[in-house]
Amino acid sequence: QVRLQESGPGLVRPSQTLSLTCTVFGDLITTTPIYWSWMRQPPGKGLEWMGFLSYSGTTLITAENPSLKSRTSISRDTSKNQFTLRLSSVTPEDTAVYYCVRHPGLRWPDYWGQGTQVTVSS
Repeated sequence: QVRLQESGPGLVRPSQTLSLTCTVFGDLITTTPIYWSWMRQPPGKGLEWMGFLSYSGTTLITAENPSLKSRTSISRDTSKNQFTLRLSSVTPEDTAVYYCVRHPGLRWPDYWGQGTQVTVSS
């Protein structure tokens, strides 16, 4: 059974860097051809795909907003079977529920983490 679990701070101060980690159970983040993404949903808004990590370690930031795109990075630790989202210079607009997901072949995700609420506030 595949399970994804997000971890990280629930509250971040403006201008700080948010770091969230997704730990994967029941699968390896190096499994071909599986992709691993971060998504978020701000309050009252739709789901936003931030970027993905491929089984080979390639990353692509898919965020459409140029500001979000430039502040987002994704990395992995294969020894811990984890991948990490970093979002720099956060503002209150980055307040959202953040999800890590798995999707085979970049199709719609088949497994989701439970989501973690992140609030940006001073």
